[in-house]
Amino acid sequence: MKTFETLESSVRSYIRDFPAVFTKASGHFIFDEDNNCYIDFFAGAGVLNYGHNNPRLKKVLIDYVSADGILHSLDMATAAKRDFLQAFDSLILKPRGLDYRLQFPGPTGTNAVEAALKLARKVTGRHLVIGFTNGFHGMTLGSLAVTGNGSKRGGAGVPLSHTLHMPFCGYHGDGVDTLTVFERYLADSGSGIDLPAAVIVETVQGEGGINVGSVAWLQKLEQLCRRHDILLIVDDIQMGCGRTGPFFSFEAAGLKPDIICLSKSIGAIGLPMALTLMAPHLDHWAPGEHNGTFRGNNAAFVVAAEALRAYWADDAFEKETLRKGQLVRAALERIARDNPDRIGQVRGRGLIQGMVFTVDGMAETVARAAFAAGVIIETSGPKSEVLKVMPPLTIDDQTLSEGLQTLARVIAKVQSPKQSKAA
Repeated sequence: MKTFETLESSVRSYIRDFPAVFTKASGHFIFDEDNNCYIDFFAGAGVLNYGHNNPRLKKVLIDYVSADGILHSLDMATAAKRDFLQAFDSLILKPRGLDYRLQFPGPTGTNAVEAALKLARKVTGRHLVIGFTNGFHGMTLGSLAVTGNGSKRGGAGVPLSHTLHMPFCGYHGDGVDTLTVFERYLADSGSGIDLPAAVIVETVQGEGGINVGSVAWLQKLEQLCRRHDILLIVDDIQMGCGRTGPFFSFEAAGLKPDIICLSKSIGAIGLPMALTLMAPHLDHWAPGEHNGTFRGNNAAFVVAAEALRAYWADDAFEKETLRKGQLVRAALERIARDNPDRIGQVRGRGLIQGMVFTVDGMAETVARAAFAAGVIIETSGPKSEVLKVMPPLTIDDQTLSEGLQTLARVIAKVQSPKQSKAA
Protein backbone atom coordinates (compact mmCIF):
# COMPACT_ATOMS: atom_id res chain seq x y z
CA MET A 1 0.00 0.00 0.00
CA LYS A 2 3.07 2.24 0.18
CA THR A 3 2.63 3.52 -3.39
CA PHE A 4 -0.86 4.78 -2.62
CA GLU A 5 0.19 6.34 0.66
CA THR A 6 3.12 8.10 -0.99
CA LEU A 7 1.66 9.22 -4.30
CA GLU A 8 -2.11 9.50 -3.85
CA SER A 9 -3.91 12.31 -2.04
CA SER A 10 -5.04 11.75 1.53
CA VAL A 11 -8.60 12.33 0.30
CA ARG A 12 -8.81 8.61 -0.57
CA SER A 13 -11.38 6.86 1.61
CA TYR A 14 -12.53 3.38 0.56
CA ILE A 15 -8.93 2.23 0.35
CA ARG A 16 -8.79 2.80 4.11
CA ASP A 17 -11.93 0.73 4.71
CA PHE A 18 -10.82 -2.10 2.43
CA PRO A 19 -7.01 -2.26 2.75
CA ALA A 20 -6.13 -4.64 -0.06
CA VAL A 21 -4.90 -4.28 -3.63
CA PHE A 22 -7.65 -5.70 -5.85
CA THR A 23 -6.88 -7.26 -9.20
CA LYS A 24 -10.02 -8.83 -10.66
CA ALA A 25 -13.73 -9.34 -10.08
CA SER A 26 -16.52 -11.50 -11.42
CA GLY A 27 -20.21 -11.41 -10.60
CA HIS A 28 -20.43 -10.89 -6.85
CA PHE A 29 -16.82 -11.80 -6.04
CA ILE A 30 -13.73 -9.57 -5.84
CA PHE A 31 -10.14 -10.88 -5.65
CA ASP A 32 -7.01 -9.20 -4.34
CA GLU A 33 -3.42 -9.66 -5.50
CA ASP A 34 -2.91 -12.36 -2.86
CA ASN A 35 -5.85 -14.23 -4.44
CA ASN A 36 -8.10 -13.72 -1.44
CA CYS A 37 -11.76 -13.85 -2.46
CA TYR A 38 -14.36 -11.46 -1.06
CA ILE A 39 -18.15 -11.54 -1.30
CA ASP A 40 -19.30 -8.14 -2.50
CA PHE A 41 -22.05 -6.63 -0.33
CA PHE A 42 -21.08 -3.16 -1.55
CA ALA A 43 -21.60 -3.26 -5.34
CA GLY A 44 -19.39 -0.24 -5.97
CA ALA A 45 -21.65 1.98 -3.85
CA GLY A 46 -24.55 0.93 -6.07
CA VAL A 47 -22.77 1.13 -9.43
CA LEU A 48 -22.72 -2.63 -10.05
CA ASN A 49 -26.34 -3.74 -9.83
CA TYR A 50 -25.65 -6.27 -12.60
CA GLY A 51 -22.46 -7.54 -11.00
CA HIS A 52 -18.79 -7.28 -11.90
CA ASN A 53 -17.87 -8.03 -15.51
CA ASN A 54 -21.33 -9.33 -16.34
CA PRO A 55 -20.60 -11.72 -19.27
CA ARG A 56 -23.43 -10.54 -21.54
CA LEU A 57 -22.62 -6.88 -20.95
CA LYS A 58 -18.87 -7.41 -21.22
CA LYS A 59 -19.30 -9.10 -24.61
CA VAL A 60 -21.15 -6.18 -26.19
CA LEU A 61 -18.54 -3.79 -24.82
CA ILE A 62 -15.63 -5.84 -26.19
CA ASP A 63 -17.37 -6.26 -29.54
CA TYR A 64 -18.06 -2.53 -29.80
CA VAL A 65 -14.49 -1.49 -28.99
CA SER A 66 -13.04 -4.22 -31.23
CA ALA A 67 -15.09 -2.87 -34.14
CA ASP A 68 -13.64 0.62 -33.60
CA GLY A 69 -16.96 1.95 -32.33
CA ILE A 70 -16.77 5.62 -31.51
CA LEU A 71 -16.02 6.21 -27.82
CA HIS A 72 -16.11 9.97 -27.35
CA SER A 73 -18.53 12.24 -29.16
CA LEU A 74 -19.53 15.15 -26.90
CA ASP A 75 -23.27 15.41 -27.65
CA MET A 76 -23.06 14.56 -31.34
CA ALA A 77 -25.42 11.99 -32.81
CA THR A 78 -24.12 8.42 -32.74
CA ALA A 79 -25.69 5.07 -33.44
CA ALA A 80 -24.85 4.00 -29.87
CA LYS A 81 -26.68 6.95 -28.34
CA ARG A 82 -29.69 6.44 -30.60
CA ASP A 83 -29.89 2.77 -29.61
CA PHE A 84 -29.79 3.65 -25.93
CA LEU A 85 -32.42 6.38 -26.24
CA GLN A 86 -34.77 4.05 -28.10
CA ALA A 87 -34.21 1.19 -25.64
CA PHE A 88 -34.78 3.44 -22.63
CA ASP A 89 -37.97 4.83 -24.13
CA SER A 90 -39.42 1.47 -25.19
CA LEU A 91 -38.35 -0.65 -22.20
CA ILE A 92 -38.46 1.82 -19.30
CA LEU A 93 -40.55 4.90 -20.04
CA LYS A 94 -43.43 3.70 -22.20
CA PRO A 95 -44.31 0.59 -20.14
CA ARG A 96 -44.60 2.83 -17.07
CA GLY A 97 -46.64 5.52 -18.79
CA LEU A 98 -43.82 8.04 -18.37
CA ASP A 99 -42.82 10.80 -20.78
CA TYR A 100 -39.42 12.42 -20.28
CA ARG A 101 -36.67 13.99 -22.32
CA LEU A 102 -33.18 12.75 -21.52
CA GLN A 103 -30.20 14.97 -20.87
CA PHE A 104 -26.66 13.59 -20.61
CA PRO A 105 -25.19 16.15 -18.18
CA GLY A 106 -21.79 14.59 -17.47
CA PRO A 107 -20.44 11.28 -16.22
CA THR A 108 -21.43 11.19 -12.53
CA GLY A 109 -24.41 11.51 -10.24
CA THR A 110 -23.57 14.95 -8.97
CA ASN A 111 -23.60 16.16 -12.60
CA ALA A 112 -27.18 14.95 -12.92
CA VAL A 113 -28.15 16.77 -9.73
CA GLU A 114 -26.43 20.01 -10.73
CA ALA A 115 -28.27 19.99 -14.06
CA ALA A 116 -31.59 19.34 -12.29
CA LEU A 117 -31.10 22.20 -9.82
CA LYS A 118 -29.99 24.60 -12.53
CA LEU A 119 -32.94 23.69 -14.76
CA ALA A 120 -35.47 24.01 -11.93
CA ARG A 121 -34.25 27.51 -11.13
CA LYS A 122 -34.21 28.48 -14.82
CA VAL A 123 -37.77 27.24 -15.42
CA THR A 124 -39.37 28.74 -12.31
CA GLY A 125 -37.29 31.90 -11.93
CA ARG A 126 -36.95 31.09 -8.22
CA HIS A 127 -33.76 30.37 -6.31
CA LEU A 128 -34.66 28.30 -3.23
CA VAL A 129 -34.46 24.49 -3.33
CA ILE A 130 -35.65 22.30 -0.48
CA GLY A 131 -33.60 19.27 0.55
CA PHE A 132 -34.19 16.92 3.48
CA THR A 133 -32.41 16.02 6.66
CA ASN A 134 -29.81 13.28 6.07
CA GLY A 135 -30.17 13.56 2.31
CA PHE A 136 -27.09 13.10 0.14
CA HIS A 137 -26.87 14.33 -3.46
CA GLY A 138 -23.20 14.69 -4.36
CA MET A 139 -19.99 16.55 -3.58
CA THR A 140 -20.05 19.52 -5.96
CA LEU A 141 -21.28 22.83 -4.55
CA GLY A 142 -24.89 22.74 -5.73
CA SER A 143 -25.32 19.13 -4.70
CA LEU A 144 -23.65 19.76 -1.34
CA ALA A 145 -26.01 22.65 -0.70
CA VAL A 146 -28.99 20.26 -0.71
CA THR A 147 -27.06 17.57 1.21
CA GLY A 148 -27.72 17.21 4.92
CA ASN A 149 -24.50 15.61 6.19
CA GLY A 150 -22.50 18.21 8.13
CA SER A 151 -19.08 16.70 7.56
CA LYS A 152 -19.58 16.59 3.79
CA ARG A 153 -21.01 20.11 3.72
CA GLY A 154 -18.04 21.29 5.76
CA GLY A 155 -15.67 20.48 2.93
CA ALA A 156 -17.22 23.07 0.61
CA GLY A 157 -15.09 25.94 1.89
CA VAL A 158 -17.77 28.51 1.00
CA PRO A 159 -21.31 29.18 2.24
CA LEU A 160 -23.87 26.80 0.75
CA SER A 161 -26.81 29.04 0.01
CA HIS A 162 -30.22 29.16 -1.69
CA THR A 163 -31.30 25.91 -0.03
CA LEU A 164 -33.23 24.86 3.05
CA HIS A 165 -33.64 21.49 4.71
CA MET A 166 -36.90 20.05 5.92
CA PRO A 167 -37.33 16.92 8.09
CA PHE A 168 -37.47 13.66 6.14
CA CYS A 169 -40.10 10.99 6.75
CA GLY A 170 -39.84 9.76 10.35
CA TYR A 171 -37.20 12.30 11.35
CA HIS A 172 -39.20 13.39 14.41
CA GLY A 173 -40.51 9.91 15.17
CA ASP A 174 -43.62 8.06 14.10
CA GLY A 175 -46.02 10.52 15.71
CA VAL A 176 -45.01 13.58 13.68
CA ASP A 177 -46.08 14.21 10.08
CA THR A 178 -43.07 16.15 8.85
CA LEU A 179 -44.84 17.32 5.70
CA THR A 180 -47.51 19.06 7.75
CA VAL A 181 -44.67 21.09 9.26
CA PHE A 182 -43.29 21.83 5.78
CA GLU A 183 -46.64 22.90 4.37
CA ARG A 184 -47.31 25.13 7.36
CA TYR A 185 -44.09 26.98 6.57
CA LEU A 186 -45.16 27.40 2.95
CA ALA A 187 -48.62 28.65 3.88
CA ASP A 188 -47.42 31.17 6.46
CA SER A 189 -46.18 34.45 4.99
CA GLY A 190 -44.39 35.04 8.27
CA SER A 191 -42.28 31.86 8.10
CA GLY A 192 -39.44 33.59 6.28
CA ILE A 193 -39.41 30.94 3.55
CA ASP A 194 -39.70 32.02 -0.07
CA LEU A 195 -41.64 29.82 -2.48
CA PRO A 196 -39.12 27.18 -3.58
CA ALA A 197 -38.24 26.37 -7.16
CA ALA A 198 -38.02 22.69 -6.35
CA VAL A 199 -37.86 19.95 -3.77
CA ILE A 200 -35.20 17.24 -4.17
CA VAL A 201 -35.68 13.91 -2.42
CA GLU A 202 -34.39 10.35 -2.26
CA THR A 203 -37.17 7.82 -1.70
CA VAL A 204 -34.69 5.80 0.36
CA GLN A 205 -31.75 7.72 1.80
CA GLY A 206 -28.76 5.46 1.18
CA GLU A 207 -25.85 7.48 2.53
CA GLY A 208 -28.14 9.03 5.13
CA GLY A 209 -28.71 5.72 6.90
CA ILE A 210 -31.24 3.68 4.85
CA ASN A 211 -34.10 5.96 5.85
CA VAL A 212 -37.18 4.85 3.93
CA GLY A 213 -39.79 7.35 2.79
CA SER A 214 -43.17 5.68 3.19
CA VAL A 215 -45.52 5.45 0.21
CA ALA A 216 -48.02 7.72 1.97
CA TRP A 217 -45.31 10.29 2.78
CA LEU A 218 -43.98 10.33 -0.78
CA GLN A 219 -47.47 10.70 -2.23
CA LYS A 220 -48.21 13.54 0.15
CA LEU A 221 -44.95 15.24 -0.84
CA GLU A 222 -45.90 15.09 -4.51
CA GLN A 223 -49.35 16.50 -3.74
CA LEU A 224 -47.78 19.31 -1.71
CA CYS A 225 -45.51 20.19 -4.64
CA ARG A 226 -48.43 20.25 -7.05
CA ARG A 227 -50.52 22.51 -4.80
CA HIS A 228 -47.73 25.04 -4.48
CA ASP A 229 -46.35 24.82 -8.04
CA ILE A 230 -43.03 23.45 -6.82
CA LEU A 231 -41.03 21.11 -9.06
CA LEU A 232 -40.42 17.63 -7.65
CA ILE A 233 -36.94 16.22 -8.28
CA VAL A 234 -36.31 12.58 -7.35
CA ASP A 235 -32.66 11.66 -6.90
CA ASP A 236 -32.64 7.99 -7.97
CA ILE A 237 -28.90 7.80 -8.43
CA GLN A 238 -28.33 5.01 -5.91
CA MET A 239 -31.85 3.63 -5.53
CA GLY A 240 -32.75 3.52 -9.22
CA CYS A 241 -31.99 0.85 -11.83
CA GLY A 242 -33.73 -1.79 -9.74
CA ARG A 243 -32.09 -1.43 -6.34
CA THR A 244 -35.44 -1.32 -4.50
CA GLY A 245 -37.11 -3.76 -6.93
CA PRO A 246 -38.76 -1.69 -9.69
CA PHE A 247 -36.53 0.19 -12.12
CA PHE A 248 -37.41 3.51 -10.47
CA SER A 249 -37.60 3.55 -6.69
CA PHE A 250 -40.67 5.80 -6.73
CA GLU A 251 -42.85 3.40 -8.73
CA ALA A 252 -44.41 1.86 -5.62
CA ALA A 253 -45.78 5.29 -4.70
CA GLY A 254 -47.04 5.98 -8.22
CA LEU A 255 -45.12 9.25 -8.47
CA LYS A 256 -44.49 11.18 -11.66
CA PRO A 257 -41.60 13.49 -10.75
CA ASP A 258 -40.90 16.58 -12.80
CA ILE A 259 -37.19 15.76 -12.93
CA ILE A 260 -35.33 12.50 -12.22
CA CYS A 261 -31.60 12.04 -11.61
CA LEU A 262 -29.97 8.72 -12.57
CA SER A 263 -26.37 7.55 -12.56
CA LYS A 264 -24.37 4.74 -10.93
CA SER A 265 -25.87 1.53 -12.37
CA ILE A 266 -27.28 3.16 -15.50
CA GLY A 267 -23.76 2.65 -16.94
CA ALA A 268 -24.39 -1.06 -16.27
CA ILE A 269 -20.85 -2.39 -15.96
CA GLY A 270 -19.07 0.40 -14.10
CA LEU A 271 -18.75 2.88 -16.96
CA PRO A 272 -19.44 6.51 -15.99
CA MET A 273 -22.82 7.74 -17.16
CA ALA A 274 -25.55 9.99 -15.79
CA LEU A 275 -28.99 11.09 -16.90
CA THR A 276 -31.24 13.99 -16.01
CA LEU A 277 -34.80 13.23 -17.06
CA MET A 278 -37.22 16.13 -17.41
CA ALA A 279 -40.88 16.43 -18.29
CA PRO A 280 -40.95 17.72 -21.91
CA HIS A 281 -42.53 21.07 -20.99
CA LEU A 282 -39.56 21.78 -18.70
CA ASP A 283 -36.95 21.45 -21.44
CA HIS A 284 -36.09 25.14 -21.50
CA TRP A 285 -32.40 24.69 -22.29
CA ALA A 286 -30.87 26.71 -25.07
CA PRO A 287 -28.37 24.72 -27.17
CA GLY A 288 -25.12 24.34 -25.24
CA GLU A 289 -26.46 26.17 -22.18
CA HIS A 290 -25.45 23.26 -19.95
CA ASN A 291 -22.76 21.01 -21.33
CA GLY A 292 -19.65 19.00 -20.51
CA THR A 293 -16.84 17.23 -22.29
CA PHE A 294 -17.68 13.69 -21.19
CA ARG A 295 -21.43 13.58 -21.68
CA GLY A 296 -21.13 11.37 -24.76
CA ASN A 297 -19.81 8.09 -23.31
CA ASN A 298 -20.72 5.75 -26.17
CA ALA A 299 -19.25 2.68 -24.50
CA ALA A 300 -21.68 3.25 -21.64
CA PHE A 301 -24.56 3.78 -24.08
CA VAL A 302 -23.88 0.40 -25.68
CA VAL A 303 -23.68 -1.51 -22.41
CA ALA A 304 -26.60 0.35 -20.82
CA ALA A 305 -28.87 -0.46 -23.75
CA GLU A 306 -27.92 -4.13 -23.53
CA ALA A 307 -28.60 -4.16 -19.77
CA LEU A 308 -32.08 -2.78 -20.39
CA ARG A 309 -32.76 -5.53 -22.92
CA ALA A 310 -31.28 -8.21 -20.69
CA TYR A 311 -33.04 -7.32 -17.44
CA TRP A 312 -35.98 -5.02 -18.07
CA ALA A 313 -37.94 -6.50 -20.96
CA ASP A 314 -40.35 -7.95 -18.36
CA ASP A 315 -40.82 -7.90 -14.58
CA ALA A 316 -38.88 -11.09 -13.76
CA PHE A 317 -35.75 -9.24 -12.58
CA GLU A 318 -37.81 -6.95 -10.36
CA LYS A 319 -39.55 -9.93 -8.75
CA GLU A 320 -36.24 -11.69 -8.13
CA THR A 321 -34.78 -8.58 -6.51
CA LEU A 322 -37.78 -8.27 -4.20
CA ARG A 323 -37.55 -11.97 -3.31
CA LYS A 324 -33.85 -11.70 -2.48
CA GLY A 325 -34.58 -8.53 -0.52
CA GLN A 326 -36.98 -10.50 1.65
CA LEU A 327 -34.27 -13.09 2.30
CA VAL A 328 -31.85 -10.38 3.39
CA ARG A 329 -34.46 -8.66 5.55
CA ALA A 330 -35.36 -11.91 7.34
CA ALA A 331 -31.69 -12.72 7.97
CA LEU A 332 -30.93 -9.24 9.34
CA GLU A 333 -33.98 -9.35 11.59
CA ARG A 334 -32.76 -12.68 13.00
CA ILE A 335 -29.37 -11.15 13.66
CA ALA A 336 -31.03 -8.17 15.33
CA ARG A 337 -33.09 -10.44 17.58
CA ASP A 338 -29.91 -12.25 18.58
CA ASN A 339 -28.16 -8.94 19.41
CA PRO A 340 -30.79 -6.69 21.04
CA ASP A 341 -28.13 -4.84 23.03
CA ARG A 342 -26.33 -3.81 19.84
CA ILE A 343 -28.89 -3.53 17.03
CA GLY A 344 -31.91 -1.28 17.41
CA GLN A 345 -33.60 -1.53 14.02
CA VAL A 346 -33.52 -3.12 10.58
CA ARG A 347 -34.74 -1.00 7.68
CA GLY A 348 -34.67 -0.83 3.91
CA ARG A 349 -36.46 -1.89 0.76
CA GLY A 350 -35.57 -4.44 -1.90
CA LEU A 351 -31.85 -5.17 -1.95
CA ILE A 352 -30.88 -2.14 0.09
CA GLN A 353 -31.14 -3.13 3.74
CA GLY A 354 -29.43 -1.92 6.89
CA MET A 355 -28.96 -2.70 10.56
CA VAL A 356 -28.89 0.28 12.91
CA PHE A 357 -26.34 -0.22 15.68
CA THR A 358 -27.00 1.44 19.01
CA VAL A 359 -23.38 1.30 20.21
CA ASP A 360 -21.19 4.11 18.84
CA GLY A 361 -18.58 2.83 16.41
CA MET A 362 -20.00 -0.68 16.35
CA ALA A 363 -21.12 -0.70 12.73
CA GLU A 364 -17.65 0.37 11.60
CA THR A 365 -16.05 -2.28 13.82
CA VAL A 366 -18.29 -4.94 12.29
CA ALA A 367 -17.54 -3.74 8.75
CA ARG A 368 -13.79 -4.05 9.38
CA ALA A 369 -14.21 -7.52 10.87
CA ALA A 370 -16.44 -8.56 7.99
CA PHE A 371 -13.75 -7.51 5.51
CA ALA A 372 -11.21 -9.61 7.37
CA ALA A 373 -13.67 -12.49 7.12
CA GLY A 374 -14.18 -12.05 3.39
CA VAL A 375 -17.20 -9.75 3.00
CA ILE A 376 -16.94 -6.22 1.59
CA ILE A 377 -19.59 -4.03 3.23
CA GLU A 378 -19.87 -0.36 4.12
CA THR A 379 -21.62 1.77 6.71
CA SER A 380 -23.87 4.78 6.32
CA GLY A 381 -25.75 7.29 8.44
CA PRO A 382 -24.65 10.57 10.05
CA LYS A 383 -22.51 8.67 12.59
CA SER A 384 -21.78 5.61 10.41
CA GLU A 385 -24.16 3.73 12.66
CA VAL A 386 -25.85 1.67 9.93
CA LEU A 387 -24.35 -1.46 8.41
CA LYS A 388 -25.49 -1.32 4.79
CA VAL A 389 -26.18 -4.53 2.86
CA MET A 390 -26.16 -3.72 -0.87
CA PRO A 391 -24.98 -6.66 -3.02
CA PRO A 392 -25.23 -6.88 -6.80
CA LEU A 393 -28.83 -7.64 -7.74
CA THR A 394 -27.60 -10.66 -9.70
CA ILE A 395 -26.12 -12.39 -6.64
CA ASP A 396 -27.20 -16.01 -6.22
CA ASP A 397 -29.01 -17.29 -3.14
CA GLN A 398 -26.13 -19.47 -1.97
CA THR A 399 -23.59 -16.66 -1.94
CA LEU A 400 -26.11 -14.26 -0.44
CA SER A 401 -26.74 -16.72 2.38
CA GLU A 402 -23.02 -17.31 2.88
CA GLY A 403 -22.36 -13.59 3.19
CA LEU A 404 -25.22 -13.11 5.65
CA GLN A 405 -24.00 -16.04 7.75
CA THR A 406 -20.54 -14.47 7.84
CA LEU A 407 -22.08 -11.21 9.09
CA ALA A 408 -23.97 -13.11 11.81
CA ARG A 409 -20.77 -14.83 12.99
CA VAL A 410 -18.78 -11.60 12.93
CA ILE A 411 -21.40 -9.66 14.91
CA ALA A 412 -21.64 -12.42 17.51
CA LYS A 413 -17.86 -12.49 17.88
CA VAL A 414 -16.65 -8.89 17.81
CA GLN A 415 -16.47 -6.75 20.89
CA SER A 416 -17.93 -3.27 20.97
CA PRO A 417 -15.36 -0.47 20.60
CA LYS A 418 -15.76 0.43 24.29
CA GLN A 419 -15.13 -3.16 25.36
CA SER A 420 -12.07 -3.36 23.11
CA LYS A 421 -10.57 -0.23 24.69
CA ALA A 422 -11.28 -1.53 28.16
CA ALA A 423 -9.62 -4.85 27.35
